[in-house]
Amino acid sequence: MPSAADLHAQRLNKLLPRGKAVWIPVDHGASGYPVSGLTNMAELYSQLSPIVDAVVAQKGVVSYFSAFNGTELIAHLSVSTEHGGRRSADKVLVGTVAEAVSRGAIAVSVQINVGSPFEADMIERMGEISTQCHDLGVPLLGMMYARGENLQVEGDSTRGVAHAVRLGWELGCDVIKTSWTGDMKSFEIVTSSVPIPVLIAGGGDGDGSKENVIGLLKIIEQSILAGGAGVCMGRQVFAHPNPAGIAAAIQAVVHEEMNPVEAMELI
Repeated sequence: MPSAADLHAQRLNKLLPRGKAVWIPVDHGASGYPVSGLTNMAELYSQLSPIVDAVVAQKGVVSYFSAFNGTELIAHLSVSTEHGGRRSADKVLVGTVAEAVSRGAIAVSVQINVGSPFEADMIERMGEISTQCHDLGVPLLGMMYARGENLQVEGDSTRGVAHAVRLGWELGCDVIKTSWTGDMKSFEIVTSSVPIPVLIAGGGDGDGSKENVIGLLKIIEQSILAGGAGVCMGRQVFAHPNPAGIAAAIQAVVHEEMNPVEAMELI
């Protein structure tokens, strides 16, 4: 029987081949629906599965996807909805690590919105899940965003992102997802703040145009040159008219160091 440490290393290696990652979160339907691109989940998973390193989803979707025997699954254990009023940014826990593994996940994720009035509660939840992950040998992705109204960012070119990333690592996260800070110099401050992989989020929906996609691929390239390890990017992929094509282009930039203009031709 492998130890928890051995299981942790094995699972992390599957998720980050050669230390890089292309992970696609599709948990957005829990927060608000309808969502463009998330109607036929089976078709989306079948398109992405041969290309990406992992898909991040809520636990019910993890159970659904696990029957397809596709790419690795990460269970997102945080949720809130657009109908939550003043608590819509308060990400509550909806499962345990043991449950996530039993459903087919090999890692879990938890979100903290740093600067939110509910930040302390989210930190406590992250700590709880981090302990469970440590005991069971399950990698933990921290979705760490600096987006609350209480942020203290004066003099900080990362506008709280470096602190959010550092917080995630100090709470026991193995990988961090966070926002692109706009330029390589500020993002280098983010990646140098922790000794673990940092992945960038994609932001809102892309319009699918060649100009928009090349711009996105250039940001991904810059993030890697600044010390990043790839992407954890949802809407820019699943809402694109050709999810498999843009996923392949992102994969080429992240794992093969392909020029963004050349990678665009894969779409």
